[in-house]
Amino acid sequence: MGRVIWILTAGYGDGHNTAARSVAEALERLCPGESIEVCDLVSEAMPRTAAVTKALYQQAITHFPAAWRVTYDLMGKRSVTGPDSVWQTGLLNHLRRQLAEKQPRLILSTYPLYAVLLETLARKQEVPPLCTIITDSITVNRIWVMSGSDLFCVADEETKKVVADFGVPESKIRVTGFPVSLAFTEPLQEQPPHASARILYLPSTTGRHVAATLDALRPLLLAGHKLTLPVGKHASRLYHILRRLTDSLPPETIEIIGWTKRIPEFLRTHDVVICKAGGAILHEVLAAKIPAVIDYVVPGQEEGNAELLTKIDGGVVTRTPKETAAAVESILTNNGAVGRRMRTSMARMSVPDAALRTAKAALTLASS
Repeated sequence: MGRVIWILTAGYGDGHNTAARSVAEALERLCPGESIEVCDLVSEAMPRTAAVTKALYQQAITHFPAAWRVTYDLMGKRSVTGPDSVWQTGLLNHLRRQLAEKQPRLILSTYPLYAVLLETLARKQEVPPLCTIITDSITVNRIWVMSGSDLFCVADEETKKVVADFGVPESKIRVTGFPVSLAFTEPLQEQPPHASARILYLPSTTGRHVAATLDALRPLLLAGHKLTLPVGKHASRLYHILRRLTDSLPPETIEIIGWTKRIPEFLRTHDVVICKAGGAILHEVLAAKIPAVIDYVVPGQEEGNAELLTKIDGGVVTRTPKETAAAVESILTNNGAVGRRMRTSMARMSVPDAALRTAKAALTLASS
């Protein structure tokens, strides 16, 4: 095998890509001079199909959550996603060619499909050792373990138990935390004192829901609290909503930010965050130890992530914009007493160096 370490991901949600990029960052630090390659083989092999299915996925989790739950459950059936399924042919051929060209000495996967493909290939040829990084917590789909792996890295002890209950030997499971950016391990620049609380809102749901949430937050903003709103890819669809908001509030009450790499900084310098229950963002929240108000949970896929954070008193799940605003207010009132309690609870499970722990665990496969 060569001197390439291969990290396989797929852009269905942010969690797979976040984990892949973060582990790549850690491996580059641990293995200087070695080639670390992050690949989305689904997009490489079937670019048009991948673009359509990723768009459909986003539409399903946002607008048709009940339909997505059915699809999510079907993915865990070996008859649908197991080895030798007809839909695998194109991906399998591409994977075979890439393995011959790259000759990686180790593969890490943040997306469950690749273990299935490698199981099929392993019947006919040698394949490198595989470390699967499970990006979901507690509610883990069986597809993650359907085809086995030389090592499974999971975020927490409860998820380890779920994976073991599927029949995976405990010797093949490591609790490493969810790999987040190493920026969470770096010291923060000294922050200027601030008289008012700072709210971070990461919108991910429909424009109507975002508008209602911003309206519900208005009394808190008029009372002097500040809002930071990174909109990224949502800028165009939220333009009119944000324009109405800024026109009706005092200057400097709200800061709207486009595409940014400063999310780790924002999470560590704000007092509360409003976000969905994605695996990546909730573990970034945990790494930053910032109280979270979770305003959207994708059925099945994200329920365990929300459960993990609420169980340790690190987050609150809300179902309406009014509940969201009330939860934010409760965290900020009394000089942030509830927020301080939540931060203390989160500190017990915070793993900001999870990417390094995961990379080190995976490297034991290559040296064994």
